[in-house]
Amino acid sequence: MLPAALLLSVSLSACTTLFAGPVADVTVLGLNDFHGNLAPTSFTTAEGTKINAGGIEALAAEVNDARKANRNTILVGGGDLIGASPITSGLLRDEPSVYALNDMGLKVSALGNHEFDQGLKELLRMQNGGCDSNDTAKACQFDPNYKGATFKWIGANVKYNAASGKTGSPFAPYVIEKIGGANIAFVGAVTRTTPTIVSPDGIKDLDFTDEADAVNAVIPELKDKKVDAIIMLIHEGGEIAQDSKDTYATVGCKTLNEESPIVKIARRVDPAVSAIISGHSHQGYNCLVPDPSGQDRIVIQGNAYGHLLQRLDLKVDRVKHQVVTVRSQNLVVNYDARKTAGTLDAPMTALLGKANEKVAGIKNQPVTNLGSTQIRRGIGNARNTETALGDVIADAQLAATRPQGAVIAFMNPGGIRADLPDTSALKEGNAVNFGDVFSVQPFGNTMTVMDLTGQQIKDLLEQQWSGGNAGTGNKLLQVSEGFTYTYTAANPDGQRVNIADIKLNGTPIDPAATYRVAMNSFLASGGDNFTVFKAGTNVVQLPNLVDLDALVTYLKANGATLTDTVKGRITAK
Repeated sequence: MLPAALLLSVSLSACTTLFAGPVADVTVLGLNDFHGNLAPTSFTTAEGTKINAGGIEALAAEVNDARKANRNTILVGGGDLIGASPITSGLLRDEPSVYALNDMGLKVSALGNHEFDQGLKELLRMQNGGCDSNDTAKACQFDPNYKGATFKWIGANVKYNAASGKTGSPFAPYVIEKIGGANIAFVGAVTRTTPTIVSPDGIKDLDFTDEADAVNAVIPELKDKKVDAIIMLIHEGGEIAQDSKDTYATVGCKTLNEESPIVKIARRVDPAVSAIISGHSHQGYNCLVPDPSGQDRIVIQGNAYGHLLQRLDLKVDRVKHQVVTVRSQNLVVNYDARKTAGTLDAPMTALLGKANEKVAGIKNQPVTNLGSTQIRRGIGNARNTETALGDVIADAQLAATRPQGAVIAFMNPGGIRADLPDTSALKEGNAVNFGDVFSVQPFGNTMTVMDLTGQQIKDLLEQQWSGGNAGTGNKLLQVSEGFTYTYTAANPDGQRVNIADIKLNGTPIDPAATYRVAMNSFLASGGDNFTVFKAGTNVVQLPNLVDLDALVTYLKANGATLTDTVKGRITAK
């Protein structure tokens, strides 16, 4: 198979001369990290213009236009299509999102880690239909006879483990679709870190293996089936180097951070894979990464929430079973422009209206009026810095757990899913409703309180830069009022935080003393690689105290005093 070439100009007549036999023109559209965003959300374009982008009305219209231009068009997914969703989808167990994707003609998607948020059994229900759910208050409320997904979730690196007593996998490793007479194979993988970023009980029967090894293992089988092209769908990603000027609109960028997981994976994936559609890191890029033969190969990601659609245009030789050229670009799904032009998709408008009607009574309940227009979770959803919204959430959790003796609260930045409110949902008087708060914390984690020694707290803070959080994956825990520390990122593992610089109410913590700390149930189980929490003592689970409720209570009591101000509890040397 010839190496994929980005925007390589080869005419059809030239292709016919070089490759005997018919050549199919195939368009692949990729949607990653949709997260049930039925409605558009705020997005800043490469030119710096703020718009509303995504939403099923604009997405469906974009897909329909592509099909009109080329009937050999297929829509595929890069994972996290559901999970961590706003209230309009999340309160209905993401069933409206599955129906919307069905109606758009989505054919196949990689599994994402958030597909596993509610456990394997619930994910299989989302795939196959029915109402046998672990949350009957949400399941089958959109449709009393939920029919399931007509597309297939795939994952070559997801297997039953020995403890399950089962063999094989609940998911196919690949799907072959015939498009324009060409057999296109889509092989899937999900980040192998999934066990560290979802609740462990729900995936206790599964192993998540090396992504590149799993994909490479099925390539001989696909070659034996004489597929004409192989596209990899993977829920793992990276980011463009900070000193680069490349954006999602840059064609053929070569500035993906070399430490990014997707770069390491792409360099190992068989050259038979013509392009890699990625996700997980919520970044927009259209880059080239060398495959094992040294040839550049497309690795593309489309931001998140439906803001961008990844597009691959392939010329495929159906006789020699090989790809002639691949072109790639990221398409902005501009909701505002389509609304103005009157080109939004009417059936999707109706579906969104039905979902909104189902949740309106809860979604529109007023919570508070903030002291500023909004409180943000960081520029570009940064997870390696203290944020104004992170401070507020940590304070809310501390306030809710003081009756259990908590003096410090920790919050994982990845659990903060939106600004409060999103720019697309700003209201008069800085008003915030329940739907806005739900979008910030949609997981329904419960609170936990435990004892940690001062030394364990020091070790916990060190885990922000080590192990699974090393390199580009570092995650800065958000901390509550009265707790402060200083770190030196350039220091070696285990030496970034001096215990003398960790203070509670201005006093350095004592490594031998015990402190009562609070966190959500995800962190308490060692989530996001913060395994120190698993060594805590005198653990008290609070099953009736949901993190969302803690935040709502705190906002109602303090909303007018809360602003988009970072408190400076965490400082860098």
